[in-house]
Amino acid sequence: MLELKHIKKCYHPGTVNEIRLFEDFSLTVREGEFVTVVGSNGSGKTSLLNMICGSIDIDGGEILANGRDLARQKDFYRHRKIGRVFQDPQKGTCPSMTILENMSMADRKNKGYGLGRGTDKRKQEPYRRMLRELNLGLEDKLHIQVGALSGGQRQALALLMATMTPIEFLILDEHTAALDPKTADLVMELTERLVKEKRVTTIMVTHNLKYAVEYGTRLLMMHQGQVILDKEGKEKAAVKAGELLSAFHGISMEGNGHLMYSVTS
Repeated sequence: MLELKHIKKCYHPGTVNEIRLFEDFSLTVREGEFVTVVGSNGSGKTSLLNMICGSIDIDGGEILANGRDLARQKDFYRHRKIGRVFQDPQKGTCPSMTILENMSMADRKNKGYGLGRGTDKRKQEPYRRMLRELNLGLEDKLHIQVGALSGGQRQALALLMATMTPIEFLILDEHTAALDPKTADLVMELTERLVKEKRVTTIMVTHNLKYAVEYGTRLLMMHQGQVILDKEGKEKAAVKAGELLSAFHGISMEGNGHLMYSVTS
């Protein structure tokens, strides 16, 4: 379970550009949930992910992973528990290394590094089997540099690498935004399959309202550092993308971050 308790975050404090984004923000994500998060620019979506992953510090509160405060842990400890896929396909993989070398590095996450070779020939066939399931023809390109792959291939590989070792939380930061629609659909299908297979608690930020309603077990909408819509189970299943868009348009009362919008079928 992931718990954010009484989080405070202020950007540019003490200046004319001061922005108090989070004030006493709390959120609980239960084990095994697949949460999709939507919201306009500046709503706090990416800041939420960055705080969980440790990319930015919080000014107050707690971020608890199964009762243990992540905010006060070293980066290496936090990274043991979290896998992350970024919006930019060039992040999450090393372009100058081969697919085999990238997968070998991901496979060594949370393990010690000795003075032996970086890749193990015995792992090549298991890696091929993993890649074959992506249906992107990568199983025959183990020795191709990742920089030569398409954006969709790299993003699928990054997703696979993020889940190769046991993790507690998967963080997806608009990971289909830079892809063409067909490739994005393929990556989302892969995402759903991996989340179910690994049974990993997942938070996905997306601007694609269709994906937000079609995937996941819970839907959040954020505005000005607040959750203004929270649907799960049958309520989430009843939400339509058009209704979600209408809720976006309904966010017109600036400063009223406590307003909860109703989206029904």
